Order: sequence, then C-alpha cells, then structure tokens
Amino acid sequence: MLSLLRSSSAALALLAVTMPPALAADVDTIAIVTPEQGTDFGWNQQGIEGLEAAAKATGTEAIIAQGLGYGNVRPTLRELAEDGAQLIIAHASGYSTEAIEVAKEMGVHMVTGNPSEPPLVANYNLTAEKGAYLAGVLAAKMTRTKVLGIVVSSESPNWNAQSAGFAQGVRATSPEIELRYAIIGPAAYADVAGARRVTESVIASNADIIFGQGNGSSFGMIQAVETVTPPSGEKVWFIDVIGDKTSIDKGHLLSSVIWDMAPVFTQMVEDVRADTFGTNTYALALEDGSQRLLQTGHIPAEIWAELEAVKAQIIAGEITVDLVLEPAATRAMMSTTLAAAE
Repeated sequence: MLSLLRSSSAALALLAVTMPPALAADVDTIAIVTPEQGTDFGWNQQGIEGLEAAAKATGTEAIIAQGLGYGNVRPTLRELAEDGAQLIIAHASGYSTEAIEVAKEMGVHMVTGNPSEPPLVANYNLTAEKGAYLAGVLAAKMTRTKVLGIVVSSESPNWNAQSAGFAQGVRATSPEIELRYAIIGPAAYADVAGARRVTESVIASNADIIFGQGNGSSFGMIQAVETVTPPSGEKVWFIDVIGDKTSIDKGHLLSSVIWDMAPVFTQMVEDVRADTFGTNTYALALEDGSQRLLQTGHIPAEIWAELEAVKAQIIAGEITVDLVLEPAATRAMMSTTLAAAE
C-alpha cells in the first residue's frame, strides 16, 4: 500500500501540474520513494528518517512515498516531480532504470543505485565496510567461545562488503577465531522463518555472537539469538546493521552498524544548489558519522574506548579496510560457509 506524506502536514493529493526543470539553486522540496513502510528499523526507515533530517537541515520540505513495492514506480516519480520535488531519492536498486528515465523526461534531479549521469542523475554507494570492521573488532573482543557467526539474507554487494569488513576486523584482532558464514538464500530479505532456522544452526556450532544482515529477515535472526543457547552455554549476542533496534531489544542487541543517511542526503541537496550534483558518488563515511557503530550499555567502557581508537586509526589511514563486493572473495575470508543451496 502506497503511503505519501509531507513533512509539514498530513497526506496530501499530488498536483497534476507539470513543473519546469529545477534551477541549480532552486531546491525547496525533496522526496523519497521506498518499497516498504518506514517501520522496519532498517533500509526503509533509515532512508525516510534520513530524508526528514536532511529536509530540516537544508530548510526544505520532505515528501515521503512509502510502501510502493517493487513494481513500476514511474507514475509515482512523475507525480512527485509534478508536485514540485526537485530532488527525488529512488530508494531501491530495482527503481534505478525507471528513475533515470523519469529524471530525463521531467528534468528533475534523481538519486539511484546506478552510475551517475550528471547533471540530473547521481549515484549513492551505501556500503559500510569500515563500520563493520569495528563490529568485527568488538565481536572478537567479546566472544567467549571464539566462534562467531555471520548470517546474511543474500550475497548482495552491500552485505558482501560488510561481511568482509567484519572478517577483517576479527582477523586483525584475534586471528584464531572461527568464522561461520551462513547464507539464508539468494534473496531471502523477508524470510523470517528461514533466518531463524539458519541462525539456530550457526549458534549450534558454538557461535556466541551473530553478525546479522537481513532487512526483514533479521527479526528471525533475533528470535534465534533470544531463544537458543550454544553448546558452551554462553549467552548469545546480536550485532545488527543499518538501523537501531534498541527500543525492542530484550537484552541481546550488542550493537549495530548504523547507516545514517541524513549527512548523505544533505550533501545531495547542497550539491544541487551549487550545480555540482552527480559529479561525485555519495557514500557513507566514518568521518561524518553516516556509518558508525551503535554504542549500547552492553559494551564495556574500556572496549568502547579501544573501538574509538581503532576508528581514529581508520580515519587517519593507519588501518586500511578493503572494500570487497564479490561473493567468492567474501567466502574466502571465512572459516566455514553454509549456503542454503548446498
């Protein structure tokens, strides 16, 4: 179900009035389209909250079109452009082709997951391998069984980058730790039952910390963490990605690799105004906090201080975190791989 909201009022009908192409400095309305509702503590929610924060920071109005699914979004993109949105975030990789077409047709600035086509179309590359490296350091310092699990809902480039970053952080901290890598399926983003089953099997191999990447399926991972005990009898911790599930934590959320999209979206608005939109790839960074490790009360103060020191070394270039996007290269970094198809 499509939900469309303006930040300044309740839901309003879109105006069927064709708008001329936005001028470089003329940005007063920005919009985002998402495939799911913004209540997932993940990709959709972070995108919507990021747009709202960027609107506040730049003095613009935000229009939210959520729950669009993965079908044809051209009509909605056209309506947003007609309603005056000068910058639209097409917040799903499957929207890229349609977004590029509408950007050229309507003369509106559009952000997609595809390469940039300035001055109208820009790319955002949201990988958080450096934040995941910090998560790996954290897990290596807090594991008691010396077995860690990585559970993913697919081998997408984003997940590959984070899995590899996590593995690099673990290996740099404690090379002898075993890494159990499990893939729920080729595109199991919403497979809660499958996620629970696979995560339970990883915990059964004595993993006491699970690094989970799953969108909706992450709730199945959490169910396993909350209910299953490894053979060692140790408590199992969960490290999440993208959002902050602290409000629903039952005592097992150790941390999360946060994707804060507000700084990224804010820079996009500023670049449209400066007529430099699309000349650079927009990405998450440790420097501006757009990718960061969530601090919870479960992390001892001395370990958090060590993590802050490692973060400073990464920012300074003293520690290099390789960006790994290919599944084969990611799998090569693991001790054991369990794929659903195997």
